[in-house]
Amino acid sequence: MKVTVCRKEHFNAAHRLHNPAWSPEMNQKVFGKCNNPNYHGHNYNLTVKLTGTVNPETGYVYDMKILSDLIQTEIIAKFDHQNLNLDTEEFKNLNPTAENIAIVIWNRLRDKISAAYELSVMLSETDRNFVEYHG
Repeated sequence: MKVTVCRKEHFNAAHRLHNPAWSPEMNQKVFGKCNNPNYHGHNYNLTVKLTGTVNPETGYVYDMKILSDLIQTEIIAKFDHQNLNLDTEEFKNLNPTAENIAIVIWNRLRDKISAAYELSVMLSETDRNFVEYHG
């Protein structure tokens, strides 16, 4: 029997959605105000979900303190209060859409969590806009 455990965290970051191969008009048409050359920010809410079997000795699927520390080290310390386009290697050549941010987060965590666990990342950019990535 499998159980899913979830850990919520948040971080604040700025970004600009922009495709350098497109004209300014095309970028404006596709990305609108998110293409602001001076960037804009979000208060991102991140939910990391791990699915696995309950360890009969601990009663845990996964130690939530270990998961919290991992998210802090791998994600929050890396992205919080950063300009994703300018301050991070991951988005130097990758458009920092919510979709791409979720994929980058998933990849950073997947390398640190045993394949015995199913991993899912949900990233909310606003109360109404969020993405979920399962790998």
